Amino acid sequence: MKKRYFISALLLSIGLLSCKKETTQTAPLAMPYKVIEIEKSNSTLLAEYPASLEGITDIDIRAKVDGYIEKIYVREGQEVKKGQLLFKLETQTATQEAGAAKAKVAAAQVEVSRLKPLVERNIISDVQLETAKANLASAKSTYQSILAKINYATIKSPVNGIVGTLPLRLGSYVSSQTEEPLTRISDVSTIYAYFSVNEKQQLDIMMNAEGKTFQQKINNMPAVNLILSNGMEYEQKGKIETFSGQANSQTGSFNVRASIPNATKLLRSGGSGTIQIPTYLKDVIVIPQNATLEMQDKRIALVVDKQNKVKAVPIKVRAVSGGEFFVVDSGLNTNDKILIEGVGIVTEGTAIIPELVNYASIITPAKK
Repeated sequence: MKKRYFISALLLSIGLLSCKKETTQTAPLAMPYKVIEIEKSNSTLLAEYPASLEGITDIDIRAKVDGYIEKIYVREGQEVKKGQLLFKLETQTATQEAGAAKAKVAAAQVEVSRLKPLVERNIISDVQLETAKANLASAKSTYQSILAKINYATIKSPVNGIVGTLPLRLGSYVSSQTEEPLTRISDVSTIYAYFSVNEKQQLDIMMNAEGKTFQQKINNMPAVNLILSNGMEYEQKGKIETFSGQANSQTGSFNVRASIPNATKLLRSGGSGTIQIPTYLKDVIVIPQNATLEMQDKRIALVVDKQNKVKAVPIKVRAVSGGEFFVVDSGLNTNDKILIEGVGIVTEGTAIIPELVNYASIITPAKK
């Protein structure tokens, strides 16, 4: 009997130990993850807008008279000065016409000179003299018109600028009705960047600008950045100069123009880029973008509560300069601890061992 009790007690002890061991093995262990404690700081928001680039002036060069292109004095992309020769049209026919017209002027002048003394001696009436004078004026007008035509055949640049494409070649026939221009001269000493903003964006921009009147706000707006089509930031800052007076009735957007210095002539008309408008913010919550998740059109941050458990919290954010940070408009408060490691891996309700990382060391690149 004693032996039987001993065996039963032994089996019960083994069973309890086995259950305890199994429970220990299945309980999840808390893992260490890095967290930051939210503080407020200063930052800069960058709003980006696709822009088209144009010179101060882009002038189509067209022929004023009919003729064949006899000479081309410039090449595509060449920098030219105001008054510099661009093209010369064939003037042989016009030159012959000018010779004939000049001869008619001389003949008309002779006739006037012949009739003057006859009128003075009352041999003939002054009607004949007046008719001769009218013929002389007509001959001179015709001659001057032909000379102007010859002058128009020599085409000069109306401004300082850069020569555009040259679609026509030597021998091409052109006239004032030719659809395609001979070329285009672009003054690119300053480049205009044109872009559009919607009504909400326009209000956000102007309400954050200093000044009482609309024009004062434009004058006080910060310098803007131009991101080139290759992704590089242009070395010179731009300045917003104008907003359109009213929204486009079809798109609801406002047209905006920014001017950008272009002394090196790197920027050319017809180019494209992206305008960045900065907004400087004080005492805002900034967090790394990679400390958030996007779930069902919502932005989520993982907050660590007092029991060191992870909780998913919806937040509203705006992008910060550089694309690595968010400004949090709602959802987080100072002193909240959020996960910055294991985001996307750690699930809600998981207990962790928080490893506190200095907030400033993480957010410093976003501060301005």
